[in-house]
Amino acid sequence: MQLQRNLLVVNAWLNGYGPFNFLLDTGVSTSIITSPALADSLGLSHGERFRVVGAGGSDTGLLAYQSDNVQVTMPGIIAPRMSWLVLSEDVLNLSGYVGIPIHGILGSELFRSFVVTLKPEAGHLLLNDSATYRAPKGRKWANIPLSLERGKAYFTAPVQLSDSVNMSLKLVLDTGASHALSLELDSDPRLVGPAKRLPTDLGRGLTGIVQGYLGRVPRLQLGHFQLPSVLTSYPNSGDVHQRIDVPRNGNVGYELLKRFLLVIDYPHRRMLLRPNTHFRDAFEHDMSGMELLATGPDYRRFLVLRVMPDSPAAVAGLEIDEELLSINFLPVSVFTLTQLSHMLHSQDGRTLLLLLRRPNGELHSTTIRLKRQI
Repeated sequence: MQLQRNLLVVNAWLNGYGPFNFLLDTGVSTSIITSPALADSLGLSHGERFRVVGAGGSDTGLLAYQSDNVQVTMPGIIAPRMSWLVLSEDVLNLSGYVGIPIHGILGSELFRSFVVTLKPEAGHLLLNDSATYRAPKGRKWANIPLSLERGKAYFTAPVQLSDSVNMSLKLVLDTGASHALSLELDSDPRLVGPAKRLPTDLGRGLTGIVQGYLGRVPRLQLGHFQLPSVLTSYPNSGDVHQRIDVPRNGNVGYELLKRFLLVIDYPHRRMLLRPNTHFRDAFEHDMSGMELLATGPDYRRFLVLRVMPDSPAAVAGLEIDEELLSINFLPVSVFTLTQLSHMLHSQDGRTLLLLLRRPNGELHSTTIRLKRQI
């Protein structure tokens, strides 16, 4: 597996063709092909059609159809008759966000069939037969019970919200989320946001940008392991689809999970964790205030997609749709989007010299000083 922008990418073959890249996402109960052109090129069957509904029941104008009996192959395993949803339009543009070709999302079917071990440091995904799997033991490991509801895994974790407020929160296990922790304040009247917060765009969904703010919780506990000062997303309630059939308080994403050797064991309804060398890494946010979109045949051209008001990028005069050409005198083509993202999360006060090209072709340079704002 690859780790790109805190998202897990795995290879799979469909009906003998590929390999294709898929995000590995426990937060999605049904696997999705985001490219209708790929589905058509493979001659996939067109089954029942659906209208995709967005946050709050809004009509996205997006259609999807179900394609059954698709053979899915990964090294060592075959799913002979798997069902997929195929979107009528690639509205998510996961390739541009991740910086490599992404053809869809592989959901929780894989986790229902195997005991899945994620080794982010080694870049390995290990699949074990649940009938013969022997779980590791010892104080180095924590065993977290999981509940499986409507194709997703939930667990309860103690979270310190402030100096005086501690709560046990029900959280979705979401390997397809790039953040560390996300909390939905309207899920419980006792939930309160932090006093210090940074308004920002939190990501993109089927209905567009998810807005909200970033803050920190003093502590989150997983078994006997405690993680301090966890960077936390607080989405606006109108931008989050409320799963009223399965009440929950939020989700945990891969920015937090990557700090562990992780065993996701749906068959035995548990998650096993052992800290790795990244366990004590600080949780950092983007310190530039700009979001880049990867384009071009090799995804090595980078356009400014958004600039947050009053951010270092805004102060430096960056504008939407500019193309980033070089950074610290190095052409950006030598970097992946993941590497650029790491750079923009790297160090409070770091200075970066940028060369950009405006949509009218005009070149200009500017200096951006990274700033930790939360």
